[in-house]
This record gives sequence, C-alpha cells and structure tokens, in this order.
Amino acid sequence: SEKAPPGNVRLAVAQCIKTLTSAKDTDDITKVLRQLLCYLEDGHHGNIPSEQRLEFCRSHYTRVLQALVKGLSADWFHRMTAAQRKAWWDRQFLSGPPDQALLILLDAITASSPSLGLEHLVCVLEEFLRTGRIETLLWSRTEKENTGDSPQFREVVLGRLVGLPSITANKLHPQIPAAFLPQPYCQLLGIIVCCICVFSGGQDCFLSFLAETLGKACAQGYALLFGSLAPQLSAHTHFDALWCRVCVKLLENVPDRWMEAVVTSLIQTVDCPEALSRIMGNVALKNTKAQFVITHKLILLQNLLGYLALDDERRPLLTQVRQHKSLGNKSAIKHTPVEQQMYVSKALLLCLNLLNAQELEQLHSDLLQCLLSGVQCHLDSNVLLIRRIGMVVGECISQKLDTHSTQLSFQYEPDDDSRELLAMMQPVDNNPTYILNSIFLLILFSDDELTPYDMPADQERQKSATPRYVRDCLEGLINSDDADRVAACLWAAADLLRKNPTVTQEVSTEFTKVMLHLEDKYNTLNFTSLRHNTMVALTVTDPQPVTDYLTTEFYSLNYNLRQRLDILEVLALSAHELSQPITKKPDCTPPAAMVTAFDQYSDLVHWKQVVEQRIRSKTKYISKGPSQAPPSAQPNRYAPVAGCFFFPLLRNYDRPQVTFDLLGSDHMVLSRLLNTLGMLVHLAVNAPVVTQMGKALMDFVWALRFHADQCVRRGVLVCVCAVFMSMPSQNLLIELNEDVLDTRTWLAGTVSWMDLFSSFHLLLICPQKSV
Repeated sequence: SEKAPPGNVRLAVAQCIKTLTSAKDTDDITKVLRQLLCYLEDGHHGNIPSEQRLEFCRSHYTRVLQALVKGLSADWFHRMTAAQRKAWWDRQFLSGPPDQALLILLDAITASSPSLGLEHLVCVLEEFLRTGRIETLLWSRTEKENTGDSPQFREVVLGRLVGLPSITANKLHPQIPAAFLPQPYCQLLGIIVCCICVFSGGQDCFLSFLAETLGKACAQGYALLFGSLAPQLSAHTHFDALWCRVCVKLLENVPDRWMEAVVTSLIQTVDCPEALSRIMGNVALKNTKAQFVITHKLILLQNLLGYLALDDERRPLLTQVRQHKSLGNKSAIKHTPVEQQMYVSKALLLCLNLLNAQELEQLHSDLLQCLLSGVQCHLDSNVLLIRRIGMVVGECISQKLDTHSTQLSFQYEPDDDSRELLAMMQPVDNNPTYILNSIFLLILFSDDELTPYDMPADQERQKSATPRYVRDCLEGLINSDDADRVAACLWAAADLLRKNPTVTQEVSTEFTKVMLHLEDKYNTLNFTSLRHNTMVALTVTDPQPVTDYLTTEFYSLNYNLRQRLDILEVLALSAHELSQPITKKPDCTPPAAMVTAFDQYSDLVHWKQVVEQRIRSKTKYISKGPSQAPPSAQPNRYAPVAGCFFFPLLRNYDRPQVTFDLLGSDHMVLSRLLNTLGMLVHLAVNAPVVTQMGKALMDFVWALRFHADQCVRRGVLVCVCAVFMSMPSQNLLIELNEDVLDTRTWLAGTVSWMDLFSSFHLLLICPQKSV
C-alpha cells in the first residue's frame, strides 16, 4: 500500500501540484495521482483522517483539478496509456465533490480548442453523467440546507447543472455526444429528481435546491424534464399520501421568478385532472404567481379546469376564470383578434360546464348580465365570425340558466368554430378513473469489474499517438520535450492543416513562426522536407497572412542563411501549388453496371469485339473529333495574392543588416532570390498584376546584369526571360519601350559570352576532344 501523505494538507498538495507542473516521468506523475486519491477514496491507498479529507475537499480540490487540466498538453499525459488515464487521472474528477468537478470540467471544455485534451474532457464528462455523479450532487444538497457555500457559488453550480446541454452544444456542435443532448439529459435529470424524492420520503430533507433546479430548467426551455418526471410522480402519488406531500413541498419551494415556467410545464405534461390535483395540491391557493398563471394564462386547458373543480377550496377559482371582462366589453371585442375571442369563449363555456346547480344559482345574475350585454356586443360586430361566437355563447348560457322565458335560439350555419364551442358543453365525468403503469429504474451499468482478457499477440503500443487536432499538433511542437511526440506531430502536421482550413487560418501565423524556428534537436527522419511541407500547407491554406509574415522575416535580423533560403523555397513551392488547377481525386471504384462476371458473357463480348473491328476496318473517317473532352476552367488561386508574394521581397534588398548583406557577400541568397522572383512572375502569367510585377523586376535586375558572380548573372537571365514570357506583348512595348533595345543588345552579348564560356568549360573538361 502507498504511504499516507503528510499531515499538513496544504504543503502536501502544493508539493503534488509542483510535481504535476514540472515532472517529466510518467511514474512520478502516477505516484502523485495515487497520493491525491488518498484524500478522496477510502481503501488500501492510505489512511487519511476525516478532518484532512474535509480540508482537502473544501480548500484544495479545485486547485488540483485545475492543475490536471493544465497537464492535458504535457508530455506525460500523452505517454500515459488509456488504462492509466482512467485509473489515475479520470478518478480525480469522479471521486471528489461533484459540484467542483462539474464546474472545472465545463469551464475546461468551454476554454479548450479542438484537441485531444478536449476529447478526453468530453469522455470524462460522459463518465461523470453515467456513474451517477449528478445524483450525488443533488443528494448532497438535499441532505442539508446549509452547505457552507456562498449564494454566488450556489447560483453558478445551478447554472452549470441546468445549462450543461447548451454549454456543451455551443462548444462541440455538430459532434455532440448523445448524453449531452437536451432530451436524454433532461430524462436523466428527471429520473434523478424522482429517485431523490423516493429516498427523501422516509426522512427529513431540504428540497429548495431541487426545486430551484426544476425552476431554472423550465425557465431555460428544458420542460422536457417533466416528460420523465411527471409520469413517475403521477404513479407514486396515486397510492401514497406521503408522495403527495413531497410533491407539493417541492412545488412550494420553487422561487416565484420560475413558478410560471414550472406550473405551465407541469400542466401541459399531466393531462389527467386527478393526477394534477395530487401533484400540485393547493399550490394555486398558496402562491399568487401560480394562481395568476392558472386563472389568466392557461384557462383553456381542460385538465386545469378539472383540477380546479376537484377540490372545494379551489372551486372559487373557477369563478375568477369565468369573470373575464372582455366578453361583454365592446371595445375589447372591437380591438382584440378573433382567435383571442375564441379562446376566451371556450374558457367561459368550459367553466360554465363545470359549475354545479348551487354555484349556478349564486352566479345567476352575473350570467344573465353576461347573456344580455355580451351577446348584444357580439351581434353588433360587422365580422361574421364574431357574431356567430355571440350566438353560440348566448344559446349555451341560456340553456345552462334553464330559464324558458329567456332561452335564446339563433339561426346560423354551423362551421368548425361553432362545433368547437359546442363541444365545450359536453358532459364531464367528475370522477374519472385512471390506471397508470410506470416502470421506475435507476440502473447504472459499469464495466469496471470486467476482467481484462490477456492478448499475447498484441503489438507494442506506439509511444506517442498521432495528433488528430491542429492545436494539439502545435502544442506538441512548442512545448514537448519528447522526441517521439515531436516526430509524430511533424509527420501529421501538413495533412491536419490541409484538412482543417478553418482552424488553420486561426493559428497560421503562429504555426509558421514555430516551423521557421524549429530545429532538428532529435534527428527526426526527413526533418527538412516535413518542415517545408508543413510551411507550404500553411501558406496555401492561408496565403496572405503567412506570406506577409515570411516576406517580412526574410529581411529581419537574427536569421541565418538557411532560414532565409527556406523562406524563398516555401514561397516558390506555395506559389506553384496555388497556380495549379484544382483537381479532384478520381474515383477508382468502377460503376455498378460495369462490375459483372466476365466469364459468364465471354462469348458474347468476343462476338461484339469481332464485329466492331470489322466495321472499323471497312470505315473511312474524315475526322474523329477531339479524343478527349477539353479541361474544365478552374479558378487561379495564385493570381489574387501574387502581389503579396512578390512585392515585399523587393522593399529592403539594398539595406545591409548586421547578419545579412544581400548585395554584398551573400551571393548565394541573392541568386536564389532572383530565381524565386522570376518564378513568381512566370506563375503570374495572365494575372492583372503581372505588368506591374514585370516592370518592378526589370528595374531591380538591370543593375545586376554585370554582377561578378556567375549564379547571380544566371538569375538575372531567368528574371528577364520570365518578364518577356509573362507580360502581354502590348504592355511590354508600352511599359518597357526604352529598355527593350538595351535588353536586346545585352542579351546578344550575353549569348556570345555564354558560347565562349561553354567552349572554355568544355576545353577544361575534355581537352583532347575539343582540339
């Protein structure tokens, strides 16, 4: 067993965090993680007093989790196997206080970019939900009212708990795990709330945090929670009065600011008046907010009116629903929509249908006044539908009052609206019987107890996994001291950058800076080509920012000649790739119609071939047309950015730097620069900017045509040839009219000099043959 950590918790935790941030060896990290688990778990790892455990969870647990999150990009985390991460790293989040772990996980997911670390955090959060840590969080706040937390911390925990689907969706869309979707998560939350209500039925508990969870969930649009909670509450309250008390207490503890959302969601979910009465009790009488919602906003729901009619104390609320002033108000009838008047009329008829004889007698005068004034206001309207509403309502009220002398009868053509109004007066069974069958499970499945199967034929695991995210690759190249991880990042960089252009554009300049300064410290295979390919991928994916950076750094201080030559090569290769047409990879899969068994039709195919050959031999073709279709037009990606590649390379060539003298001793860089500039102009053929590029290049190379170094003079020839081949002829004569004759004379002398040089060079190599 591990040795128990020292008694001073603060010093021990500080030493562990220091090791997590500075250690390189995986064994040292594993040892520290085991020590930290001693403060969270009982067992053979160590015997820690309860006071020290409490101090660790209260004051140091969050700091430890933050240090673990920062270690996601460290080499030791990438070297750990999946089993080691699950056993030591993941358990830190799954064994401590669940509220702190949930906050750290969600904050880390929100702050992380797409990477292996983000992927692992999501897996840990999924395990957090699957192993019942949400239930532990809610139950811990139900056992005692005062947990010692500040109101601000309580609000933050409540917000993260309820908003988990939204928080994860904002970060992980569209690849959102199923457990984080609103419907599964709300279903899980509803089952947990019901389970806690079951456990709390036999002991004292505090339901305020549970009620706040319901309220905030409904207020944020997660009324799906009642889809799994309401059937359970309805079934358990059917036989157990204690359940009814717990449900009523739960609703009474909902804050007023969320009461409307909870009551509305519950009423819309529970369609049985009896079940609604058992769950809500007399909340409508005790809470003014709930009463207002029931009597003014949801008056059309038949189950709600049935809920009010089932209890003698709640029946007076039916009168409030009936006394709606808009029915006999001529101004309201004139200025309110027809749909709203239908709504009010249906609610009136529903309430009227639920009143008994005694209540009708008490309300006789009010109903008679409604009959006289309300119907007359409707009949005075010039809208046919409003007049028909008044006729139907007047007939129904007069029939309910049962006054033969004042019974009304109108002549109108029945339609769908009138039939809906008459349906509100159908007989209602005040004592319906509902049989609700529900299955209540809270079963957590775990594979922790499964015995691993021995696989002797397994190959040795790769020391460092290939990165699958751009930011992981960048992090490995910047901070890693592991040769295997650096090599893996370098090999995967180019493909990752090309496959993820959006992320590449976010980090293109930073990634280019890292690659330009990267050194081959670990003797990586094909290091130079991999580095060039990565920089080319960056330049092609995000041309303008990368070229601005490279062309600026070409003339900067503290760069060696190798780095400057690399810049020129990357610019040339990138321009060449951008100038090429975009080609799609051909599909090697043959069409389904062509995949046939050749042996089955061998005779038929042979016969057709013979006939076709005979016809072809006897036929004379004047023209067969093009052998293949002309290539389709493709946009030139280099033309819009050609100036970004070319002009910045000409701005500081005559300024000698401390470590760089282009026109002095650094002839090799000058010759490579000339060849690169010539290639950039040649690739810009047919681009609108090629005329300006050609003119600028001629001005630059004209002073170098008699340079002492042979490679520089050849570079000048390359540039001149590129200008004459790329610029349109009319622009060439207009822009370079004065230089054409001088260039022609110089070229003629250059050709003669080159012939003499070639003969002299041949004499030196093969003197006997030359003579």
